[in-house]
Amino acid sequence: MIRPVLRMGDPRLWRRAREVEHFDTPELDALIADMEDTMRDLAGAGLAAPQIGVDLRVVIFAVEGNPRYPDAEVVPRTVLINPRLSPLSPETEEGWEGCLSVPGLRGWVPRWSRVHYVGRDALGQPIERTVAGFHARVVQHECDHLDGILYPMRIRDFTRFGFVDELFPAGGAGVAE
Repeated sequence: MIRPVLRMGDPRLWRRAREVEHFDTPELDALIADMEDTMRDLAGAGLAAPQIGVDLRVVIFAVEGNPRYPDAEVVPRTVLINPRLSPLSPETEEGWEGCLSVPGLRGWVPRWSRVHYVGRDALGQPIERTVAGFHARVVQHECDHLDGILYPMRIRDFTRFGFVDELFPAGGAGVAE
């Protein structure tokens, strides 16, 4: 089922989400299915449970053949529950990001270049990956939602934040969202 996405300003987006305690349940499966339907309907690269009003530490992400990200590297379909991220160095990269909870806007956002993340899948099985590039940007963006952080809170230069049609009048701007 496609769910409405909360927009920046809704106080539910500012909270730290609760840990998932039970895996492989009909309720968790239904939540993940709704998140996937919603993300697919909006052509997003990822979605966090708090964005649809569910106060749980669940994110999903995937990028492959998405017309909004024609130049983006493939990011495997992932359900990541109770994630923990660690930077692998202090090196950061800046890039354009958008968000389904901040529609129509883009910002130039710094992110760690390489991260290691761990968590669980829907069955409770461990997930552990070391990633870089667009994959690292997407997972950091989505996991920020679990701590009540939206990408505009990370922007350093607000001259590089604005409406897509103003920033990119010729089109483009395939960015993490």
